[in-house]
This record gives sequence, structure tokens and C-alpha cells, in this order.
Amino acid sequence: MKILLLGKNGQLGWELQRALAPLGEVIALDRHDGGDLGDNAQLQATVRRVAPQVIVNAAAYTAVDKAESEPTAAHQINAAAPALLASEAQALQALLIHYSTDYVFDGSGDQPRKEDAATGPLSVYGASKLAGEEAIRASACQHLILRTSWVYAARGGNFAKTMLRLAAEREQLKVIADQLGAPTGADLLADVTAHLLRTAQKQPDLCGTYHAVASGETSWHAYAQHVIEFARQKGSAIKVAPDNVLAIPTRDYPTPAQRPLNSRLCNQKLQQAFGLVLPHWQRGVDRMLAEIL
Repeated sequence: MKILLLGKNGQLGWELQRALAPLGEVIALDRHDGGDLGDNAQLQATVRRVAPQVIVNAAAYTAVDKAESEPTAAHQINAAAPALLASEAQALQALLIHYSTDYVFDGSGDQPRKEDAATGPLSVYGASKLAGEEAIRASACQHLILRTSWVYAARGGNFAKTMLRLAAEREQLKVIADQLGAPTGADLLADVTAHLLRTAQKQPDLCGTYHAVASGETSWHAYAQHVIEFARQKGSAIKVAPDNVLAIPTRDYPTPAQRPLNSRLCNQKLQQAFGLVLPHWQRGVDRMLAEIL
């Protein structure tokens, strides 16, 4: 089996190179070697040259705030390019795997969103990701769209590393407490992807849109507290006192793009359809922390 992986150097793309390797020949590309989602002609030529049985698109425009001033670029990478990949996948009778986000929802309510919940993005980034989803579904190609949230990895920058750095430098931190979601490891997403790929090839009727997130929920504030306490127990140099990690509302930290307050995604459909157990978010975060500390 030939698998074309786009976005090989991102947090998810890096883990996918590992997770997909046992399944077949993985042609992993980034924007510098034929996998530029900003160039439709190049992208189309690459897909036709490789002629894969599976296309895994781990590339995206993820600069949420910058997208507000660069809507054309965000739409090209997050919507137009996935539409092209879907068209090419349909022509090749290939499976397309694509990643989306909780930002396609409006963040209202206090319950985890299911896959068929009404969408309503609050930002350019969210709207561009929703447009990409819709283009893939409209193409009628065989596809898996995996919506996820709060993705992190040991490799590269992430929220936990930022909190650890600031906690070692400052006596007080202020962290948003009214945005809720589930930190989800890129390694977990990659392993889930490999399992879904194999199963969907045998059972094409399982293709569709799924929420792929770790179980449980937390706030950015509670996430920060967990990370800092873990590091403190491991003997890391932490300057901030436990009671000086202060909870603040989103309104006290304005950003160009509006964030959803409720980023909870229900992962029951994926677990039941594919016979998987998605572990609690703390397990993955603790494993990542053990690796970087």
C-alpha cells in the first residue's frame, strides 16, 4: 500500500510517519518537496505522480489569530487544497484522511459536541476548516475526517512547555479558566489514524466524520496547574507558588480571533465504531511531561 502523507514535519505529521510506517510505503512530504497546499498545481501534480491508495493530510494553516488578517491564505490551505485532494482521491479511488477542529463549532453550551451537532465557527480559521470538511464530503470520495482539539506533542512547542518556562521565571501566572476541552496528544492521534485506516479499508461503510480526542475535560487553568504540579514533584525548578496560578476569564485576554469556550468533543462514536478506548487526557500529558522533563 502506498500512502501519501502531507505535512510531515508538523507535530502530527512527525508522529504519523512512525505510526503509518508498518502499513505500507509512506511518501512523506512537506511544502518544500512537493506537498505545498498553497500551490494547487504542484499539489495536483504530486498526487498524480505518486498515485497513492491513501492520502493523509496533516498539513493546515493553524495560525488562528493571523488568519483574521490572512483569510485568503487560510482558505487556500484549509479549504481549497483539501477540496483538490478530495477530487484527486475520488479519481484514484483512494482513501483521504483529513484533520479538522473543534473550531467549526460556536463553543456554546456545556456538553461535548457530537459529530452531527450544528456548526457555527467564530473565526476565519474555524470557517476555513469547516469549508474544507464540506468540500471533502461533497466530493463523495472515500474519506475519514477527524475533528480534534488542543493538540500537543513532546516535539516542538506546546502549552505545557510554555507554562513550565513561565513558572520557572515568574512568581505569578494568569491562565484562562472558562475555555474547556481535552488536551490530545499527536502520538495518540497518529496511532488512532493507523487503526482507522486499516479498519476502514476493510469496512468502507465506516468512513465519515469522527471526533478524535482524549477522554475527559479540563480548562487551560487546570491544565497549567496539573503541568506545574507534575514538574514540581519531579524536582523541576518552579518559582511560582501553587496558589499563584490565577484563573482569569477569556475576556481578560483578548485575541484577534474569538476562541470557543466549549471545546468539548464527544468521542463515543469513534470508540464504538472502531472498538477503541481513548484514554483520559492526563495519561497522555503525563507521558509527554515525563519525556521532556
